[in-house]
Amino acid sequence: MTLKEPLPVAPGTADARAGQPHRATAWPEARAAAARAGASARAGRAPLGVPLGQALGQVLAEPLLALTDLPPFDTSAMDGWAVAGPGPWAVRAEDAVLAGQAPEAEAADGEAVRIATGARVPAGTTAVVRAEHARTEPAPADPARAGRAVLHALREVVPGQDIRPRGQECRTGDELLPAGTVVTPAVLGLAAAAGYDELPVPPRPRVEILVLGDELLTTGLPHDGLIRDALGPMLGPWLAALGADVLATRRIGDEAEELYAAVTGSAADLVLTTGGTAAGPVDHVHGVLDKAGATLLVDGVKVRPGHPMLLARLAPEPTRPEPTRPEPTRPEPTRAEPARSESLPAESTPSAPTRAEPPHVRHLVGLPGNPLAAVSGLLTLAQPLLAALTGAAAAAPAPPRVPVRDEVPGHPYDTRLVPVVRRGGRAVPLRYNGPAMLRGIAAADGLAVVPPGGARPGQELDVLDLPWPAAEGAVPAQGACFT
Repeated sequence: MTLKEPLPVAPGTADARAGQPHRATAWPEARAAAARAGASARAGRAPLGVPLGQALGQVLAEPLLALTDLPPFDTSAMDGWAVAGPGPWAVRAEDAVLAGQAPEAEAADGEAVRIATGARVPAGTTAVVRAEHARTEPAPADPARAGRAVLHALREVVPGQDIRPRGQECRTGDELLPAGTVVTPAVLGLAAAAGYDELPVPPRPRVEILVLGDELLTTGLPHDGLIRDALGPMLGPWLAALGADVLATRRIGDEAEELYAAVTGSAADLVLTTGGTAAGPVDHVHGVLDKAGATLLVDGVKVRPGHPMLLARLAPEPTRPEPTRPEPTRPEPTRAEPARSESLPAESTPSAPTRAEPPHVRHLVGLPGNPLAAVSGLLTLAQPLLAALTGAAAAAPAPPRVPVRDEVPGHPYDTRLVPVVRRGGRAVPLRYNGPAMLRGIAAADGLAVVPPGGARPGQELDVLDLPWPAAEGAVPAQGACFT
């Protein structure tokens, strides 16, 4: 491989600091910085209205306000009889009032009409008498009720019973759910009942993945110093499970100019790179970020594996003023067409200052090249940033704390992220947890956050859940001890 002349770097960059102590960020602080970056980028993103059928699993970008009273009119809560005034009641001869139909006439005192659950009760109705709590008898000799059956209640009738009054659940304008609520099937039902055809949700973050390395193969067996790319097939589906819209997964060689063009030319909200974040001869990420005018927010994290990860805010794209039409040239008046005094068309009048779109805030997360180290970077930096961008962070519960079954060795100064499975309410650490290994994480249902110095048996640890269903109780044959 032939390398071009290195990109120029500014003082204080990774290349300029080669050989100097690295100032990494503590793991909790790095996650907090990623969340702040996502929240800041989200502030300028207008919500989208998506049809109800496409909103499942997303979060509400705005409070859900009732567009109507619920119920929108007085309805019957039971199958039975709508009655007016004290009984017994003369049964109205016409058909029953059914759901979806408007009553034909107001109920007069002393009358009863059959009614179905959910039907709109006739005006003047005092109560609904359940069918099983009433009996009818033939019409009496009373001339006033001749030809009409009589309804008798078998229990005391309380005014308003079994009527759902208009607005019982909510009134128009009431806040039904706050912004940040996860859209579940029940939320979809409530939104439909409240009059919604679509829901406001944050736009899905656009992510582009750049897999770096001349040594990577996309097919076949490893050979002659070449290895298979494990991150390309893994990262896209993982990010999609976190709510991202993955635009592309591109493979970039160990060439700085190619990486620079890919980073600066990306339209994604988040660019994710793999490898190239350290200070080796072909580690160009820092130099590319310097040349691109990026701001490093996190440059190394005190976590194992994955400590050379980074987070940067890319230089904003130039603001794009709204286009204005040029003022048309008006011909000189002629004898056949005298000068007119009316106003110029709106498009040719002096315009107000042009309004620029808000700058597109973009970020880059640089993951280490080793597979498990890349997973560590994904959960440390990319996941909190995406959660804040999608609004999921507000609805996300804190990581569960689970007692660890076995002793877990720790790093003297850094946090460790260790693949675990849950069994019997305890976290079982898995054996294959080296930076280049995926066997452990492939069998895991979470990553235990091990503090500096390690953890003793029974100690409760935070466990970062993975964005797919966990198989509770499954322990792989690989075993659960450390080497």
